[in-house]
Amino acid sequence: MNQDQTQILRIIDANLNRSREGIRVVEDCARFVLNDKLITQQCKSLRHQLRDAVSTLGFSSLDLITSRDTLHDVGTSISTSNESDRSAGMTDIVQAACKRVTEALRVIEETSKTLGSTGSRFESIRYEMYTIEQQSILALSHKCPQWVLCVLISQSLCIEHSPCEVIKRAAAGGADCIQIREKHMPDDQLLDHAGQLTKLGQSLGMDVIINDRVDIAKLVQAQGVHLGQGDLPTRDARKILGFQRWIGRTCPTIDEATRAIANGADNCGIGPIFESTTKSKPILGGLDLIKSYLSTPTTQKTPVLAISGINPDNIDELAVLNCPGVAVSSAVCSAANPESVCSAIVSKLSAQHGTIEPTLNA
Repeated sequence: MNQDQTQILRIIDANLNRSREGIRVVEDCARFVLNDKLITQQCKSLRHQLRDAVSTLGFSSLDLITSRDTLHDVGTSISTSNESDRSAGMTDIVQAACKRVTEALRVIEETSKTLGSTGSRFESIRYEMYTIEQQSILALSHKCPQWVLCVLISQSLCIEHSPCEVIKRAAAGGADCIQIREKHMPDDQLLDHAGQLTKLGQSLGMDVIINDRVDIAKLVQAQGVHLGQGDLPTRDARKILGFQRWIGRTCPTIDEATRAIANGADNCGIGPIFESTTKSKPILGGLDLIKSYLSTPTTQKTPVLAISGINPDNIDELAVLNCPGVAVSSAVCSAANPESVCSAIVSKLSAQHGTIEPTLNA
């Protein structure tokens, strides 16, 4: 091997190391922080593609190792202040790793041309990395919060007040999210209704989720959608909503929750916990279901709402389990004093977690 070839291999070796290391950083973020199976698989595939692409260049791994000269590498002692700035946490870490990968791949792409390669395989891997960077950064920057109380708003249940009034009073009582749930409303009417309630909820500082309807959620610019077991698969919903909106999933078992999270769900509605006054639930998951969710490694890091039959009379049973959040429907929507119901629920859950209890607006 002549001197020119050795120098080229030295450049390729250094940039292969940068690429592999950077991809692994992103992969571990997707796996352990985002719990995103799709991005994790994409990163793993990219590492294998990179290995295969290198094998076509006509030299061995021993040739690469032989060309390496870390001791005399003048770049190892050069650094900038930006290299140590990771003040935005995982977002900064992943963004820096992705930039390192794409820059290194461009160097390999160009230098490999001196060895008779077109560089096209490295170019293709670089373009895939751009997509992974976009998906990862968007997912990190819009990570779903853990709500304390989500109120499911159905017009038919609002017997004491209008849906708008219920939302105002729920916000006053400490609810931080609403879910608009209208199973039988015609599409044109639902679009107008959901648009009005979404604007109201967001103006009050609440996140707004649309039940079932991915299309409506996107059109009214709600924060996300909640899907049942028989609704659109999470991955297909993600193609419509992108990573800027959250996708929740109803999960009656831990296995269902684990699958939902692996497929990209941002949060889970776990239940039924108690018997519901609005919907027949022949099989109850009970309190053991929420206990399992909070203690299972594959689920415990993903935001959760206990669902079904929850009210101020039984909220203590969930509070003692350190349940972080609940979804409530008729107990709030049909109440004469929705803010008091919300305040009672939020106070019990917040007290258990040592947070400040809400102050009821007059």
